[in-house]
Amino acid sequence: MERAGVDATAIAVFAYSYQQLAAGETGLLSEHDLDPVDELPRLVELEVNTAQARAALAATVVVKLNGGLGTSMGMDKAKSLLDVRPGRSFLDIIVEQVLMLRSRLEVPLPLIFMNSFRTSADTMTALAGYPDLAVNGLPLEFLQNREPKLRSDDLTPVSWPVDPDLEWCPPGHGDIYTALYSTGLVSRLLDKGFRYLFVSNSDNLGARPDPRLAGWFAGSGAPYAAELCRKTDADRKGGQLVRRRTDGQLIQRETAQTHPEDMETALDAARHPFFHTNNLWMDLRALDETLRRTNGVLGLPIIRNVKTVDPADAASPEVIQIETAMGAAVGVFPGAAAIEVDRGRFLPVKGTGDLLVLRSDAYRLTKEHEVRLADTRTAAPSVDLHSAYKLVGAFDGYFPHGAPSLVDCDRLTVRGPWTFGRDVVIQGSVTLPADGTPGAVPDGTLLRG
Repeated sequence: MERAGVDATAIAVFAYSYQQLAAGETGLLSEHDLDPVDELPRLVELEVNTAQARAALAATVVVKLNGGLGTSMGMDKAKSLLDVRPGRSFLDIIVEQVLMLRSRLEVPLPLIFMNSFRTSADTMTALAGYPDLAVNGLPLEFLQNREPKLRSDDLTPVSWPVDPDLEWCPPGHGDIYTALYSTGLVSRLLDKGFRYLFVSNSDNLGARPDPRLAGWFAGSGAPYAAELCRKTDADRKGGQLVRRRTDGQLIQRETAQTHPEDMETALDAARHPFFHTNNLWMDLRALDETLRRTNGVLGLPIIRNVKTVDPADAASPEVIQIETAMGAAVGVFPGAAAIEVDRGRFLPVKGTGDLLVLRSDAYRLTKEHEVRLADTRTAAPSVDLHSAYKLVGAFDGYFPHGAPSLVDCDRLTVRGPWTFGRDVVIQGSVTLPADGTPGAVPDGTLLRG
């Protein structure tokens, strides 16, 4: 890591995590040691003074986590560069949301991307089309650190001469704290007069900077707060906030940190009714004090992620990637808070099925660049696509004329490779069977189930 020029703080964080891994630490949290979070203040019920909300947003900086390549979807560039609408990517809509808020509320609202060593160049090239985006001399990006992938048999750094870049991986989005500290960005933001940080994933277009949330967080006095959504049948996985039984401190538990015997209970919406959106609010003063006190090593619990060194080659050596979750820092901040937000603030794209729904008429893009469900819908349609659609290149080939109409669709299940024609409409619950050969849905077809 030193030879590769990795920052000393990042090396210290990796050393801490490596020691946990080598000692057999799994990061697992037992249900017996936890109490559920079953009641929260609700954004929809809050009364926030308009002037206070604007003042809070004027002191807020937006950070988008943009280090993901979308490798599970066959991509080799930032997932945020995928088109959501013809000619408009995730990145374009994020920028448009921020620029609109700046203009409407007359606030600076800096936008900064946390890129990885693999997403930086493509992202910065795309942002060059927005010459007025940078604010107050602040950078448009800071870089996530990198660490070696470890052989699963002996925990030594893997060697992969065919593509040495694949010997490295990002340390998970928990690295944001290390990167903010080592780049001195927290101090710079404070020196520029900013007080709050709003952080979210770049593939979640629902996570628009919200003046009312900014006002609530500023008024709460909390050092840190997480946005949570109420679970539906589609939310069995994902991180959740729980309380440590010994002291009542809020902590985060990821699915990967759940004991197998606890999984059914952890996923039970009656016991754990909320899931974590990965939308976070932080007080920069509290963050600065905590990072200085710990020299940037927060001691976040590790997540042991087992993969192959080449994600596209299942026969390549098995490796362990040590990761940490950004939301796990909730356990570092006494007095941390959480708030229930509506489902519209959580629109992640984890696969091509999610992408199809987002591209369809089940969602609309408002004049304020908000992505919202169509007026006739109360929830997004459920889409389950055949494995032939997993990679974006193939997926686009099956929808050469764009997404079918899903505004009146409840569920779409595609069990074989079907190519969709122009102006296809799907209503109700529809299943396209696997008949052993590629199929085609002709132009103008109405599929009703």
